[in-house]
Amino acid sequence: MKEVVVVNTTNHGGQHAHLVDALAAADPSVRLRAALAVGTRPDPQLTDALIDRCAVEPDFFVRDMLTWALCRLPAEITVPRLIRELGSDGSQARSQALHTLSKIGDPIAWPEVSALVHDQDDEVARSAWRAAVALVPAGDEGALAADLATELGRGELQMQLSLSRALTGLGEAVLLVLDAAGTSPNPRVRAHADATKQLWHDPDGGFALSHELAKRVAAIGPDA
Repeated sequence: MKEVVVVNTTNHGGQHAHLVDALAAADPSVRLRAALAVGTRPDPQLTDALIDRCAVEPDFFVRDMLTWALCRLPAEITVPRLIRELGSDGSQARSQALHTLSKIGDPIAWPEVSALVHDQDDEVARSAWRAAVALVPAGDEGALAADLATELGRGELQMQLSLSRALTGLGEAVLLVLDAAGTSPNPRVRAHADATKQLWHDPDGGFALSHELAKRVAAIGPDA
């Protein structure tokens, strides 16, 4: 278990205000340093400031540092707050909360995370897929695979690759589900299922190539 050192911040209201201001600075390098400082000296009183910033932060590297800083805080403080964030109207707020929950790995978030795997926003759905695979209770992998398989064929290649990677992370439980999806009347679903199965058997193989091949087979038939 990681050791988290929580700073005693009594009478440090001025320092808090400075860090909160720095997290919203115009310069992303200032925001990055502020997030690093908060993570280096974890302070539960800054939990809300970190989560609120995750919802609007435009820079990937800063968002990554914000997640790291949240992971340094006690899970009993961050996880309930992140779960509440999953109900936000903002798609980035939901997506980043899912990402952070997947990194923390506390199974208490499983019900709320699994409820978002069909979110209409693509980025939220992708984050939910990854988080669901990270948090799925032992023995529920097959049920999750069946649920995720209903998303086969969704979106363009990168979206589909995200789902395929999530599915292959569920181990052998996914193979029966992919076999069933391979008989779908929808050619996009069949192609995606076949490409995912190839990725499961050969994780280092080229998903794009197998996907294109599967699409052609689904469209013209295996004997053409």
